[in-house]
Amino acid sequence: MLGVLGLGAVGVAFGAKIQNGLDNVLAEVSAKDPTGLTQLLPGGGGFQFYNVADSIPHRSATDYRLTVDGLVDRPATYTLADLKAMQQTRLVKDVQCVTGWRVPNTEFSGVLLRDLLSMAGVQAQGTAVKFTCFDGVYSESLSLDEARRSDVLIAHEMNGAPVTSAHGGPVRLYVAPMYFYKSAKWLSGITVTSQVEPGYWEHYGYDVEAWVGRSNGRNDAPTSG
Repeated sequence: MLGVLGLGAVGVAFGAKIQNGLDNVLAEVSAKDPTGLTQLLPGGGGFQFYNVADSIPHRSATDYRLTVDGLVDRPATYTLADLKAMQQTRLVKDVQCVTGWRVPNTEFSGVLLRDLLSMAGVQAQGTAVKFTCFDGVYSESLSLDEARRSDVLIAHEMNGAPVTSAHGGPVRLYVAPMYFYKSAKWLSGITVTSQVEPGYWEHYGYDVEAWVGRSNGRNDAPTSG
């Protein structure tokens, strides 16, 4: 544990250049640490690391692909470079986990999900969106109205730097007004469906409608956006 604490100090000293590798180490240790001490590591940013797969998956910037399909007129596949070339949106919001921890004023940048859906051309029978991930395990869903909000991003930057593998990079979903389990990491697929399909944690009793609401001062009403 002292050795890992030392790694955290190195991350603070040398900055973002080694943060991706450091985040991966901290995440792997945190997943195996029953004490919770790794949650206090310098450079962790207040985040706790959760992973339902056996290990942290990785995709390089050149290997990454995101597909948009399902009930759409124009299915498409995007590279990371494609996403970066689109109009970008920056959000600064508090991240709130359903387990109680919170990270204030976290910045995410990327492409509005509604822009990708508009380019795809959602068909009349499409009322929901399913998200799949390249860890091969996790999934999430939103209603079409939720997916079209102005605070739902396909994010490739976090706090001014590329989203690290441990934080779900190179591209993750960010659903700002909902608890963080809705913001699927390692995003690989966006599929328009005819109904909301419960995601990974909803099968274990988590709410499908995961609005944070006014409980942490964000004042995000479900009808806004």
